[in-house]
Amino acid sequence: MKGNERKRTFMLITIPVLILFFTFNTLPLIKGFIYSFTNFKGYGSYEWVGLRNYIDLFQDARVGKSYLFTFKFAIVATIIVNVISLILALGLNSKIRAKSALRGIYFIPNVLGGLVVGYIFSFIFTYILPTIGENLGFLKSSMLASTKSAWFAIVIVAAWQAIAMNTIIYISGLQTVPEDVYEAGAIDGATGWSKFKNLTFPLIIPFFTINMVLCMKNFLKVFDQIMSLTKGGPAQSTESISYLIYRNGMDGGQFGFQSANAFVFFIVIVAISLFQMKFLG
Repeated sequence: MKGNERKRTFMLITIPVLILFFTFNTLPLIKGFIYSFTNFKGYGSYEWVGLRNYIDLFQDARVGKSYLFTFKFAIVATIIVNVISLILALGLNSKIRAKSALRGIYFIPNVLGGLVVGYIFSFIFTYILPTIGENLGFLKSSMLASTKSAWFAIVIVAAWQAIAMNTIIYISGLQTVPEDVYEAGAIDGATGWSKFKNLTFPLIIPFFTINMVLCMKNFLKVFDQIMSLTKGGPAQSTESISYLIYRNGMDGGQFGFQSANAFVFFIVIVAISLFQMKFLG
């Protein structure tokens, strides 16, 4: 009897969460999927257009360019973040002084909002770095003003903020490795790179998988940094899929078309995440 009451209590606890999840996640997804078959502009009446939005989606050069930029940005940022995070985690997990304080300092970027960080770096890229570069004779204009360098400026900002969380996850993984493993490895002569390659990395693969999946997913959805740094410019060279959906869907009268774009993008993110988990697993 007590067991049934306990199960009933747990069920009652989960019901509010399920209602909130359905209301703010599942329901908008369903409504967006329905709107993707219409010519809805975001206001007023609309008509059903069938699969026309999806057909036009694969013929739109702007959408294709946005996908290319998004994938390029996500792949480069994921690699940079995981390499730097793992190096930092190895250093912060070693026997050094004030490592707890250093962990707190490195985590500060993750506490700040994405838009706040973006606007701060926008000021740095626009005014501070060009002034310093002009005096040194190697950089006379803002990185954000060039179609060749603007995307990498966004990578720098996104990576600077994402490294914090990844580092914490890697530290958690490193702390699960038993000391006995290192002692046995030392007897066999494992040191330096050999120790990391054959002992440490294989044992933290689950944490590496988590970081890779989360990084790729979050970077594919990049929006805050685009909004605060470039607004898709210059010449739409840094227009991500999320920003394109927001810009044209909310302000451009393409709500139905961008709903189709959003649904396809949702499928792409899920497929990539499942592939990563299966491949890395």
